[in-house]
Amino acid sequence: MPRTYPIEKIRNIGIIAHIDAGKTTVTERVLFYTGISHKIGEVHEGTTVMDWMEQERERGITITSAATTAFWTPTYQKGDKNFEHRINIIDTPGHIDFTVEVKRSLRVLDGAVVVFDGVAGVEPQSETNWHYADEYKVPRICFINKLDRMGANFEKSLLSIHERLTPNAVPLELPIGSEANFSGVIDLLKNQAFEFQGDHGEKIVEIPIPQNLEDAVKKARHHLIEKIVENDDALMSEYLEGKEIKTEDLKRILRKATIENKLVPVFCGSALKNKGVQFVLDAVIDYLPSPLDLSATKGLHPKTSEEVLRYPKDEEPLSALAFKVAADPYVGTLTYFRNYSGTIKRGSYILNANKGEQERVGRIVRMHANQREEVDEVYAGEIAAIVGLKNTTTGDTLCSPDNPLILERIIFPEPVIGIRIDPKTKIDQEKMGMALRRLAEEDPTFRVSGDLETGETIISGMGELHLEIIVDRMKREFSVEANVGRPQVAYKETITAESEAEGKYIRQSGGRGQYGHVWLTLKPLLRGEGFVFVDAIKGGDIPKEFIPAVEKGVKEAVDKGVVAHYPMIDVEVTLFDGSFHDVDSSEAAFKIAGSIAFQEGAKLAKPVILEPIMKTQVLVPAQFLGDVTGNLNARRGKVESLGDRATVKVIDAQVPLSEMFGYATELRSMTQGRGSFTMEFDHYESVPKNIEQLIVEGKRK
Repeated sequence: MPRTYPIEKIRNIGIIAHIDAGKTTVTERVLFYTGISHKIGEVHEGTTVMDWMEQERERGITITSAATTAFWTPTYQKGDKNFEHRINIIDTPGHIDFTVEVKRSLRVLDGAVVVFDGVAGVEPQSETNWHYADEYKVPRICFINKLDRMGANFEKSLLSIHERLTPNAVPLELPIGSEANFSGVIDLLKNQAFEFQGDHGEKIVEIPIPQNLEDAVKKARHHLIEKIVENDDALMSEYLEGKEIKTEDLKRILRKATIENKLVPVFCGSALKNKGVQFVLDAVIDYLPSPLDLSATKGLHPKTSEEVLRYPKDEEPLSALAFKVAADPYVGTLTYFRNYSGTIKRGSYILNANKGEQERVGRIVRMHANQREEVDEVYAGEIAAIVGLKNTTTGDTLCSPDNPLILERIIFPEPVIGIRIDPKTKIDQEKMGMALRRLAEEDPTFRVSGDLETGETIISGMGELHLEIIVDRMKREFSVEANVGRPQVAYKETITAESEAEGKYIRQSGGRGQYGHVWLTLKPLLRGEGFVFVDAIKGGDIPKEFIPAVEKGVKEAVDKGVVAHYPMIDVEVTLFDGSFHDVDSSEAAFKIAGSIAFQEGAKLAKPVILEPIMKTQVLVPAQFLGDVTGNLNARRGKVESLGDRATVKVIDAQVPLSEMFGYATELRSMTQGRGSFTMEFDHYESVPKNIEQLIVEGKRK
């Protein structure tokens, strides 16, 4: 089956935003205008196409990234099908607990549409997502939404983008009217005004530019052209000579600057009132890259670690990245992948380079939210899903067996909160193990572990809502009933000084004995550097075959900690000396010796307990400001800044997670139900000594 769309007519984009900025509403309009759905779904009615999970519809939030394929001909081409493009869209969650969904989506997308609330401007999650996009160098366009709402202000929202995200954001549109009087937009490049008419804003009508806006349009257009021509010497000279620059030249340079992340075009509208979304679709085609516009994908050869380049062509060897695994109740495991080069055919064999195992491609489907379309072949630059891969997890590279490579993995944050969970009956126990395993395969930020002392199961995740959804899914999708404990903080331990310690394990009890003897040095590392093991043995003091056993013993001891048995992080362990016995030495003996030496060394290296600190933003009416800041201080919070947003006060603070349980209820009662807050994990910090004592005694969880 030949390619239906050339690669230059493909766009892989994500829609990202803070919770409640209107992402899903924008996506629903996109589906309607592109003809994918014939009725506009609404979040408040629970009828959206992209939020298809029961939990999403009940709560009115997006939990999982949904993928869909749409087709769009730019409005200025007047319906000429020769200019039709395929757009693969991923609608991502806004809630911080599901930030992993955004991160893994951005890793495989070529461009992003960032949606902002026209009242609130830049919000905390917008910043987090923006930084993820920076990390993966994803070109973006902005859409300032909800301009029909009370308190909406385009200039203020644009200013917050300039101040908090990037000074390179350039408006390509100005709104006509504001709040309830918002009626259309002015295209600055074309110097034309437009209104959206019809029941769903599907008719775009050109109107004269309102007189009261002529000066503002002139000024904004002048600024826009200056910003664009700065990126091209030839156009710059023409501009300075006072020549009129053609619109197509301006668009060409703006596209190039957007793809290079030098400029970010900004659009405006109201998705709910069906205004402005079509022009965002035009911009996706005009300014965001096709797979061809991007540089070659880099990977490493699994055996030689040499750098390998893959270009976005069908003739190249296959290279694809699995970025999401989902359990579909009807077809089994779905592995979403982005194909960077080559083609994947149904019935062929592919290599999972991370696991070193071959997998057979059974069925390939193109997803439309939770609906599926079967395809025989997927070409370079496309996004699709394979049904029934056995061993592939998020972040694995799929490639041709003859030309292996490993693409850059996606690094996920560690969970910060855990709860104990007990099955209600014996039957539930068996089902629970399978359900949790399936859910952990889907979500790399969800972990399942056992408490060895009590024999209980502990599940860990990114926040209370995250775990609540997991438990809810377990009950509904897998019919498992369980008792759920109170949330617990995922504390960690580390050392604050250097130390040296000896570990000896000698047993002589009839027959063959055991002998293992090691010397270790321990050194603290910076936050986020993890665990490092260094082999500094010289001259064969310990035979090579025993060194992995020592490392294994040290790792086991690292997982258990020495203060209150929490995992240790950010420690460098160096094995520098030791001795062995020709007959009695064994791997088991050296493993135990490594564990003993680490425990001794950690106790000498001034160990401390670390707790997760959350970046918290609270929005409250001015009259409650004193009460709320006082309450945050009582929760060991550090207020970093106070600001204004429309009619409310904005408090930015850093608060330990352990102090934030039950905060939502307390905030509501302090502010007569008018306060709201968001929080996300920021960093780990040492616990004060008095609280450390309570944790050690088990009086604080």
